[in-house]
Amino acid sequence: RVTLVAVPRNYDPVLHPFEVPREYTRALNATKLERVFAKPFLSSLDGHRDGVNCMAKHPKSLSTVLSGACDGEVKIWNLTKRQCVRTLQAHEGFVRGMCARFCGTSFFTVGDDKTVKQWKMESPGYGEEEEPIHTILGKTVYTGIDHHWKEAVFATCGHQVDIWDEQRTSPMCSLTWGYDSISSVKFNPIETYLLGSCASDRNIVLYDMRQSTPLKKVILKMRTNTLCWNPMEAFIFTAANEDYNLYTFDMRYLASPVMVHMDHVSAVLDVDYSPTGKEFVSASFDKSIRIFPVDKGHSREVYHTKRMQHVITVKWTSDNKYILCGSDEMNIRLWKANASEKLGVLAPREKAAMNYNQKLKEKFQYHPQIKRIARHRHLPKSIFTQVKEQRIMREARRRKEQNRRKHSKPGSVPVVSEKKKHIVAVVK
Repeated sequence: RVTLVAVPRNYDPVLHPFEVPREYTRALNATKLERVFAKPFLSSLDGHRDGVNCMAKHPKSLSTVLSGACDGEVKIWNLTKRQCVRTLQAHEGFVRGMCARFCGTSFFTVGDDKTVKQWKMESPGYGEEEEPIHTILGKTVYTGIDHHWKEAVFATCGHQVDIWDEQRTSPMCSLTWGYDSISSVKFNPIETYLLGSCASDRNIVLYDMRQSTPLKKVILKMRTNTLCWNPMEAFIFTAANEDYNLYTFDMRYLASPVMVHMDHVSAVLDVDYSPTGKEFVSASFDKSIRIFPVDKGHSREVYHTKRMQHVITVKWTSDNKYILCGSDEMNIRLWKANASEKLGVLAPREKAAMNYNQKLKEKFQYHPQIKRIARHRHLPKSIFTQVKEQRIMREARRRKEQNRRKHSKPGSVPVVSEKKKHIVAVVK
């Protein structure tokens, strides 16, 4: 039997003259190994016969995820077995939106056939028909749906935002501001009576369910496709825009975004927050998904595969470990949220070594060589060339503006910050 004796260590830096060079070497190796082990792609869930248009998370079960396709088919997946457990033909035409009830017993879908349907989460028993619990026939096409986080209330959007009680077949109230089709509606997870919606006339409108009125709206230069509320900070939401950027807003001050996230090279189609509220993942038409820290303007990670086409929908799982994305070519892909993370049970020594390496990487993260290795990502050629092209265009615009300012009367060409550039107006 070997007894381990605790060796006392004197932390006086005078006694450790080579500590920094030694730690730097270790940090460099740790950073290199992190890139070696970065294999984020886990598996693809195939079975849909048309492009995946929307997804929903199960609020109580980590291993269950729902997906809706462009042919009206809805599938329920078991992520641990990585297989489809149930398929149902929900709508004629596209499934435009879906959401699970907060208790997880049922889920709702909306489609191009102007209906809202509520389905049981459990499969039907032997000999039973696959029938919805309720069907609501609407007057117009619904483009999105979201469920309240605590009550039996859900909201749909189309020509207007309708708020429904689950027991009734007509909406409790209809909210509208301007006349245009609304592409998505989202309930705030903390202040649950607040809703945000994106319309195709470039507006982001905020509503209060208690007053049955719109609160305020912000008009951007281009259309916003969808938004997602931060699950940890009630006032913060991030909007995915057509102009290749994402904008994080503070609801109380919409005149300029808190942060502009710029890295995509095509329209951003979907966004979803991690459960910690520290990061979010975005899906884009440029066939890639990116992970952004909330307070940074550039992504820390970009995921792509050769086969993956335009990514339409993306979800971050509730245990903060995985990301799911659904794309045009009928596949749902499962990725690690942290590309080089080792999955499975870790031995105590492994865990200690991992934590030590993490601290080293943090300590030396701004050192040029380590920063270069940690930042480097291999991009598909199409994205790489577009990034280069956009950099040149941005530089040209900046130069033009500088020249104009240089040859104009002082103060006649104002300096507009990047944050203010994309906002047209805020209406209260």
